[in-house]
Amino acid sequence: MQQIRAFAGRELKWVRPSLMSLDYELQHAEECIGTLRFRSSWGTLATAESGEGCWTFKRVGFMQTSATIRACGSEAEIAAFRNHAWTGGGALELPDGREYRANSNFWMTKFGFTTAAGEPVVEFQQIGGLLKLSATVEIHPDATAIAELPWMVMLGWYITVLQHRDAGSS
Repeated sequence: MQQIRAFAGRELKWVRPSLMSLDYELQHAEECIGTLRFRSSWGTLATAESGEGCWTFKRVGFMQTSATIRACGSEAEIAAFRNHAWTGGGALELPDGREYRANSNFWMTKFGFTTAAGEPVVEFQQIGGLLKLSATVEIHPDATAIAELPWMVMLGWYITVLQHRDAGSS
């Protein structure tokens, strides 16, 4: 697989290739450049892979949920996403104190990460689909210098999938 950061400024799309699968692909012109695979349709553990590496995401908590981010094969958290359910977003917190904000619109058709200064990093738009959830993805060119960018693109989709799952079950 190619590196995600090489596709900044290009048209990307998250798609679910098959209804029978729990897998999603990040595609550029139908070429797969990243995957997100859920272990089960009931659980929240997922594995994300791209040319830059492999990570796992797992949502924990009930009322105040968060998601842990780990490199595959490691028990050490490299970051945590704290969900702010009532404000339609959250915060991605890194161990060195940096923080990225997450924002969503009311209809859950847009989601994205920005820097603490409000500069866009990655945006997911046109989120939708009754049976096969998909979205367009825009990686902002200035974001290519962010070391965490590859797994942030994966985490953003992970959060989006869980939000839609939760909305469908309520």
